[in-house]
Amino acid sequence: MKNGSTDCQCISRRLVLTSTVLAFGAAATTTAISQAEAQQKISQEDAKYQGTPKGPQQCDGCINFQPPNACKFVEGEIKPSGWCQLFYPKT
Repeated sequence: MKNGSTDCQCISRRLVLTSTVLAFGAAATTTAISQAEAQQKISQEDAKYQGTPKGPQQCDGCINFQPPNACKFVEGEIKPSGWCQLFYPKT
């Protein structure tokens, strides 16, 4: 023991820094998820949306389609039988 010290446990600098880094990492992850959820959708024009299917590809067969008439990435009303360049088939 050093002069004038007490029997209390000392917290290591490494433990404090590790805890701080983990806390900031969790906060950054939460912020990134919130920002992704708040992202604006793109216009139908930018997505090259059309109200008709492109061959066998149509919105209701796309993983991004949200029934009854929306898309995760394209703004506005989306027809189930429509299509855009963001089409990705459901598995």
